[in-house]
Amino acid sequence: MKYFLIAGEASGDLHASHLIASLKQLDPQAEFRFLGGDLMAAVAGTQPIIHYRDMAYMGFADVVKHLGKILGFLGTARRAIDEWQPGALILVDYPSFNLKVAKYAHNLGVPVHYFISPKVWVWKEWRVKEIRRYVDHMYCILPFEPDWYLERDYKATYVGNPTVQEVSEASKHFPGFGHFIEENGLPDRPIIALVPGSRVREIRDNLPLMLQAASRHPQYQAVIAGAPSIEDRLYQEVMGDNVVPVLRDATYPLVHHARAALVTSGTATLETALLGTPQVACYRFNGSKWSYNFYRRLLTGKYVTLPNLITDDAIIPELLMHLCTVDSIDGHLKQLLEDSPERTAMLDGYRRLAARLGTDICTDTAARLIFS
Repeated sequence: MKYFLIAGEASGDLHASHLIASLKQLDPQAEFRFLGGDLMAAVAGTQPIIHYRDMAYMGFADVVKHLGKILGFLGTARRAIDEWQPGALILVDYPSFNLKVAKYAHNLGVPVHYFISPKVWVWKEWRVKEIRRYVDHMYCILPFEPDWYLERDYKATYVGNPTVQEVSEASKHFPGFGHFIEENGLPDRPIIALVPGSRVREIRDNLPLMLQAASRHPQYQAVIAGAPSIEDRLYQEVMGDNVVPVLRDATYPLVHHARAALVTSGTATLETALLGTPQVACYRFNGSKWSYNFYRRLLTGKYVTLPNLITDDAIIPELLMHLCTVDSIDGHLKQLLEDSPERTAMLDGYRRLAARLGTDICTDTAARLIFS
């Protein structure tokens, strides 16, 4: 079969690469074309039609500013589907773009599979109407999502969570702390991991605050997890006179070996939880109280971060917009660096989170459903 995939972010590239591998196991003659990244390319054996780093726009203003490019990408995706006529379209999160492609493919009679549901249960619930109309199969990676969809007259399937699979596999190969710092040229001091996201805007908004909070603990060394799509010069520009190492392709072992982590809200909060490292979730964005109140009215749930959503409990602190300051970050960080009740409670919450997610290899499950 011919499969056409779209992943618009670094995390989608990772998850989709594993899904491609699972599909190839079931369907050795499978052919792939995609909008995505280098990890998908390595498994599929072909380059992306559009690389996700060219598609990574966030926020209303950013989208409006680059609307011409985005419309051009949509046209490219539609033409590729027309010309190649895939047997299945597989969409990975990225709803603003992907649901437009879903409509187009559906109208052509191409089966539409959605792997990793958009977070419509957080906001933009109206997108459920588009999903019901244009998406043939929805594969959820959060255990509460199928019930949420069922309440809105749509049947979705929980297939497990890809981060469970990815962290479990990566953990088998972690070096010891001594070897880790030696191979990365780090001093022999405990680590505070800084994980400021994979988008330029996220890094500009959050990394300066993370650096300042970490600098209040000189007995620790701050180390930045470098995103694959971000060039070193951006980190250097944001750091200014600070000299903080940026590690590439080592986020999991870095977070694993850290005493605590400062993490931009997103999939990385779930990865950090499954790695067992206490964390503070930071999402400064524009820092506006007005924006915070505006978005809060749009949100339908109590929480934003994945660990809290999955457990329905505030197991990690969520510092959003104007509430994300150096003082507020450090207020939580210093508790987590100690053997404190807060640290113990967070680690207990992580164990509940892992039990809720289960251990199924979700890409194998999703691939069987797509191929059947």
